[in-house]
Amino acid sequence: MSKNSVLQPNFKFSFLLPKYWLTWIGVFILYSISWLPYKLQLLMGKGLGRLLLKLGSSRKRVAQTNLALCFPHLTEQERHQLLVKNFENTGIALFETGMGWWWPDWRVKRKCKVIGLEHIEKAQQQGKGILMLAMHNLSAEISCRSIGTKHPMVVFYRPHNNQLMEYFQYRGRGRSNKYMLGKRDVKGLIRALHEGESCVYLPDQDYGRNRSLFVPFFAVEKTATTTGTLIFARQKNTVSHMLIPTRNEDGSGYTLTINPQLDNFPTEDDYADVTRINQELEKAILQNPAQYMWLHRRFKTRPNETDPSLYK
Repeated sequence: MSKNSVLQPNFKFSFLLPKYWLTWIGVFILYSISWLPYKLQLLMGKGLGRLLLKLGSSRKRVAQTNLALCFPHLTEQERHQLLVKNFENTGIALFETGMGWWWPDWRVKRKCKVIGLEHIEKAQQQGKGILMLAMHNLSAEISCRSIGTKHPMVVFYRPHNNQLMEYFQYRGRGRSNKYMLGKRDVKGLIRALHEGESCVYLPDQDYGRNRSLFVPFFAVEKTATTTGTLIFARQKNTVSHMLIPTRNEDGSGYTLTINPQLDNFPTEDDYADVTRINQELEKAILQNPAQYMWLHRRFKTRPNETDPSLYK
């Protein structure tokens, strides 16, 4: 294991305490379901998603607000149809977590197709570090595992607050990849790029006012967008590519597309660069908007601290 990796969490006897019993039950159920036929899991996931939609959680209101903000040109009926599909995909995503964490390699490879591997293979032959810019697609768990079976990556991620879930999450996500780096380990990701690794980074969430610029994202003119991406993209001898995961609508599996290197990126203009990132993300999301994680409060940070929340 590389010196750059997060210390792999080990099993603790404290995981057997009562406070983790519900977690164990959930993990056992998810593990058991992961061995069911793939298309049956898709149907179960859609059903679960529709149930979550009917329960009318706060996440439903967040998703409705995001869709209204990003797609004002759609009719209310069109946005509702998109919302329903989005929740169906959210339900499926739960079962895809089990697939990503516990499926054997042969089963992952059978369901996964990667387009554009030649772009990063060429960059690695030239000794370059590769920054793979991805998005919070709902199929992220199985996609992370899938890309690893074709080309093992270094994954920048958020450790789970529940220590037992982190134990399973780390092993699941890292099962086919090289190693994991916690989201605060900026130096670790920089080292990995300098060592010529392919590193996955997701720049599409609201990380607050610190190290952010307010640039357009869909129809929201001033969206807090991290400039942290540029710290990595501007490393010497590093190239940036978009990684776009998609669950095939015909139920055949997953297609992960690696786009050619972003040309003329990065520049010395922070505003232009983060705007470019958002534009690339928009194009990727629009390929299948129902599969994007609209449940996240992407617009929670307002340009002025006194501005009212968009989610009230």
